[in-house]
Amino acid sequence: MHRPIFIAALVSVSLLGACKQKEQSPAAETTMPAATTATPAETAPAAVDIAAWSGKWTGPEGMYAIITPGADGKASLEMQSDLDTKATYEGTATAEGISFKRGDQTIVIKKATGDETGLKYLAGKKDCLMVKSGEGYCRD
Repeated sequence: MHRPIFIAALVSVSLLGACKQKEQSPAAETTMPAATTATPAETAPAAVDIAAWSGKWTGPEGMYAIITPGADGKASLEMQSDLDTKATYEGTATAEGISFKRGDQTIVIKKATGDETGLKYLAGKKDCLMVKSGEGYCRD
């Protein structure tokens, strides 16, 4: 009656010993994984094409954004962003859009639809840019 339990225990100890030996195998320690090198295209998404976004984009109530491409992924953004704020900003192309600093905030203007801007004036338009909800510009 004790013999089956003894045999099961002996098999278990043998299996554990085999696993332990496999973990400590010198071959396993010396085998190095193949080195992988990532290309820049794999490590970071491509920046937006500022040239494709260049020109005038219009918003409601006389608001607008004029994007002018510059060198090295830079752009000039002339914007009338509300009734009282008209300024020009230097932007930089990123994977999400064009990043620029307005006041003490870093903002990204990105592709959107008129519906995504949340502005009734732009509803239904497809070729738009959006700074934030309630601030967007579309091509007519």
